[in-house]
Amino acid sequence: MASGFSSTNDDDLVQAEQDIQARIGDRPIDFDSLAAVSNVFRVANTARSHFERTVLRDVDLSFSGFTVLWVLWVWGEREARHLAAEAGVSKGTLTGVVTTLSKRGLVQRRSHPVDRRLVLVSATELGVSTMDELFPRFNAEEAKISAALSVEEKRALAHSLRELLRTLEDL
Repeated sequence: MASGFSSTNDDDLVQAEQDIQARIGDRPIDFDSLAAVSNVFRVANTARSHFERTVLRDVDLSFSGFTVLWVLWVWGEREARHLAAEAGVSKGTLTGVVTTLSKRGLVQRRSHPVDRRLVLVSATELGVSTMDELFPRFNAEEAKISAALSVEEKRALAHSLRELLRTLEDL
């Protein structure tokens, strides 16, 4: 019998879902939604841990640090509150992440030229070169993680996840 969500064997994962259904019983619960959303959490958390133990460990970055650098690398300088939203972290968390990245010379802060209360954050040359070198390795891990899926399945999964994001944004 599966012990919660610790196993990645498909039979154990299905058994865990069956254990949950047995525990919940006859309550009017949408088990398909429960399984879908709980598996999104499980995959996201497991992937995040995997990246931190592999690719990001090599450059001493947290997943949040990588995500902040990624946003700045792709879209350039951002106002702090927008950067926090785009990186999926709270403003408080962003402050700590940016402080850490700044101490390492990967990002820099500056006051907004018009509204001094606002802070702008950008990647430094070192931050850009770090991402130029790091991202291909990160993407290679993404490819390993999704290797069991066909191109069509990857596209369908990405589409489905975008639909979930749109639904969440509308709630």
